Amino acid sequence: MKLRTKFNLVLVTACFIGLGAASFLTYQAAQKNVLEEIENEIAMIRSNALAVRHYTSTGITPLLADDNAILFIPNSVPSFSAQTVFARFQESFPEYTYKEAALNPTNPDDLANEWEAEMINQLRADQSLDRVVSIRETDAGRSYVVAFPFTITQESCLICHSTPDVAPAAMLDLYGPDNGFGWQLGETIGAQIVSAPMALADKRALDLVIVILAALLVAFAVVIILVNIMLSRIVLRPVSVMSDISEQVSMGDFSAPEYVKKGKDEISSLSASFNRMRRSLASAMKLLDD
Repeated sequence: MKLRTKFNLVLVTACFIGLGAASFLTYQAAQKNVLEEIENEIAMIRSNALAVRHYTSTGITPLLADDNAILFIPNSVPSFSAQTVFARFQESFPEYTYKEAALNPTNPDDLANEWEAEMINQLRADQSLDRVVSIRETDAGRSYVVAFPFTITQESCLICHSTPDVAPAAMLDLYGPDNGFGWQLGETIGAQIVSAPMALADKRALDLVIVILAALLVAFAVVIILVNIMLSRIVLRPVSVMSDISEQVSMGDFSAPEYVKKGKDEISSLSASFNRMRRSLASAMKLLDD
């Protein structure tokens, strides 16, 4: 196997090892960045829901307070407003979901399913948690799910949710006396559950890895070409010339001119040593002939 071949095999092997390590590290970093993007998206969805809830509780509910005494209007409930607004948003972005799930809701539509209840119970078990994160497999692919606790912090909430006998009659007429009661101050009764798709995020991470690997491949190709040019000019060509001359000299032919490699590198030193050895050998041969 020639020296160039051996050298290129080492270079190519090193390149593949480098590409493998780079692809792994790049994908890990890209996944981290992608998760940060997803968390930012979820934070924006939640912030919008909280804004709608605040506007409803401060701007809508007081206006409809008198009407609720006669006919309970769900639009005056912050949870209903937030989820209704999100439903319009979801028409354009169906991959995202938002639900204000509860273990014992007034509105049956807000009842937590099995996995939502598990997340809520985790929040109930540890009041120090400000969120619970889960990655779920869905029909549309993987989803990044975050549950934020809903904890009763205001006594005004207990007017509708403590016991049926103090709840608004109009609300009892609409939802009945069996659900949404028994809540206590400081209790985590449910969660804001927001999910965002990971398919697009995974694709962005993969695209980033492909772009970086393509750039590295081009860089490695340029390096290999340049190294081969330098190897040929600095090492292989001088060594090949000295090899041909040594072949002639070994056959007793001293007619070939001396090869002088300019410079101060190892090959230049080798050429100088080779020429001295050749002159010494030529002198020795002349002495023998005499």
